[in-house]
Amino acid sequence: MQQENDQESLYQLQSYMFDLPSRLIAQYPAEPRDSARMLVVNRETGELQDRVFTNLLDYLEEGDTLVLNDTRVIPARLFARKDTGARIEVFLLKPGEDGWEALVKPARRMKPGTIIEFENSDQVQARVMEELDFAGGRLIKFLNCPDINAFINQSGAMPLPPYINRPAREHDKEDYQTVYARYAGSVAAPTAGLHFTDALLDTIKNKGINIAYVLLHVGLGTFRPVSTDDIRRHEMHYEYYQINEKTADLLNQTRQSGHKIIAVGTTVVRTLETVYNVEHGFSAMTGQTNKFIYPGYQFKAIDSLITNFHLPGSSLVMLVAALAGFDFTMKAYRYAVENEYRFFSYGDAMLIV
Repeated sequence: MQQENDQESLYQLQSYMFDLPSRLIAQYPAEPRDSARMLVVNRETGELQDRVFTNLLDYLEEGDTLVLNDTRVIPARLFARKDTGARIEVFLLKPGEDGWEALVKPARRMKPGTIIEFENSDQVQARVMEELDFAGGRLIKFLNCPDINAFINQSGAMPLPPYINRPAREHDKEDYQTVYARYAGSVAAPTAGLHFTDALLDTIKNKGINIAYVLLHVGLGTFRPVSTDDIRRHEMHYEYYQINEKTADLLNQTRQSGHKIIAVGTTVVRTLETVYNVEHGFSAMTGQTNKFIYPGYQFKAIDSLITNFHLPGSSLVMLVAALAGFDFTMKAYRYAVENEYRFFSYGDAMLIV
């Protein structure tokens, strides 16, 4: 009976809560990027080890494959006004055939048919087309805007998470972006990748370690909190992913040669675990995933994970607990708090081996 109760606690949201002093929430990135601290979580020995991110090389071997998400963050936060003068914040999520999905604040002022005009623009407007099925969600259509992407890049601010208690600055357009970002479409950075520098990536390649890329555009699903007491009832939003033939072939070769696949970030984990087939291995594929990984999940596609320290009660902590084990994960998080690691997007790294 005790074992059943312990197992059931893995599915309770409260089990993933922990105390986190606000002073440990990083407001700025480490300089340089790869000088961040790195907590190594060794599943085989049960040990925790304090390292620096450049020590990552000590845990990679020739023939291993490091997998990165080369999505690019768009400056998705825009500000506008209604004809009444009321200020509206528009957080773009993703484009569709009939307009952009967005989060708006205050949502009660944004009924279908409402027209707003963006600040610092040449009369660019947007019309609310419909309400969407999540809190604050609206479908908006841009008006008087010949080049929407150019307008967003010029007028938008980087969508820093709400726990970064300051306005986005111009430098965040570089800091809140991986050095290998290529394909625009995310509204949050794949933050585990923020620790890499071009020089570190070159050193990794020169050691004979493969670098592969997948694409997952980070959307609402990644930062939406888990709100159900039983986490099994939580539903992730769909996010676009893509893995090409070159990456699929390389990952299959890595597996066949007995080497390891190291995922950089939870978005890479979810992409690889979505596309992997036990019989056929990895295949080139494009689609939408809402894969939610929590304890009890059997990993098939990855061997190790580089990640950041995540929010209490988040789906990201649950993914980490599925890989490292619940008890060991909570031990590692307590250790990180006691030893004042920096948390969240601009914070330090964790390597699970």
